[in-house]
Amino acid sequence: MSVADHRRKLHTIPELIDQLPETVAYVRSVLEPLGCRLSEPIPGSVCAWFDAGKPETVAFRADMDALPGTETTGAPYASTHSGIMHACGHDGHTAMALALAEYVSAHLAELPRNVLMVFQPAEETTGGAQRLCDAGVLADHGVTRIFGLHLWPGLPEGTVYTRPGPLMARANEVTVTVTGKSVHVSRAGEGRDALAAGMEYLRRAYAMVDALPPEEPRAFLFGKMTSGTVRNAVSGKTVLEGSLRTYREETHCHCEAQLEAIGRDIAAMTGCGVDVYLNEGYPAVWNHEGLYKEVCAALGDAAPALLDTPALAAEDFAFYQRAVPGVFFLLGAGAVPELHSPDFNFDDETVLPKGVEFLKKLLICYRLLMNRSTRSRPSFRSWSE
Repeated sequence: MSVADHRRKLHTIPELIDQLPETVAYVRSVLEPLGCRLSEPIPGSVCAWFDAGKPETVAFRADMDALPGTETTGAPYASTHSGIMHACGHDGHTAMALALAEYVSAHLAELPRNVLMVFQPAEETTGGAQRLCDAGVLADHGVTRIFGLHLWPGLPEGTVYTRPGPLMARANEVTVTVTGKSVHVSRAGEGRDALAAGMEYLRRAYAMVDALPPEEPRAFLFGKMTSGTVRNAVSGKTVLEGSLRTYREETHCHCEAQLEAIGRDIAAMTGCGVDVYLNEGYPAVWNHEGLYKEVCAALGDAAPALLDTPALAAEDFAFYQRAVPGVFFLLGAGAVPELHSPDFNFDDETVLPKGVEFLKKLLICYRLLMNRSTRSRPSFRSWSE
């Protein structure tokens, strides 16, 4: 089957989080004849280890989960699962990884390192990458480098882009809960207005982020605000829900500290209780600079194009990069609807074969890299550098 055939089959059977029985069954059916060792370290995952009898392993990652939503593409291979669709290209990522696995199986004797194909669940939700790392997948297989590839609307079809250092943002959900005292409007002076306090919090938080240096990429927005119960009573509770996107650890820590400080100031000024909560979120995707340079040098004219600025989207591939050096790439899908749109689709017969060819070149160039860099392998550096 072609890589487009793999993708279309997967597109018809989208599944959520780590509940991926049909997807896993299909992936295993393709991998089982290839002579690799299969495992399922966490629910909804498949790892395929191609043992070349070498001490080190290079890993390639693909994510398999889909998104809630009703597909409107009208494609003949549209989702057959009501209310679920592949709107983020994970079906394409999995198809390309399957095609690469087929190539690895046919050329394993030529490779100087083992190859680990990581098919993970829950990229869109609970961070399947973190759980796979915690399960010891990379360490158990002697992985020293990891690569990933993500379809990207707006970039030229089949063209691969990346950049050294920050590629995708650290993402944190921000929830601010303001607790006041509700009284009838006729006795407003006896209450504590959680709505007014929430509005003041929003104003100050936005001003704080706007004051960051203009060259510091970031995004901060409250997309939802709920408050009060009726029009003629002081609001007793306000909840602000938003998202913070940053890249450098220092910027994240500054914003977190300031958001908490603003909460304390608003509480002191209004008498309301103010609770500020930032979830752990995903770290920033931070490409290993040394590995990036070596890959580009080895690929020569086939090297990925340079992405001028990092994207403000988030990706749990970052967890792998905390464990071993890694580089993440974006594969142009052309002028197509945005990711997560109900009509997201792309020309899989054009785009995916080019992605597979890039992965093959990456594997071959990596072979050459490891042959020449055995004595001076680039050391791991923190994603936050």
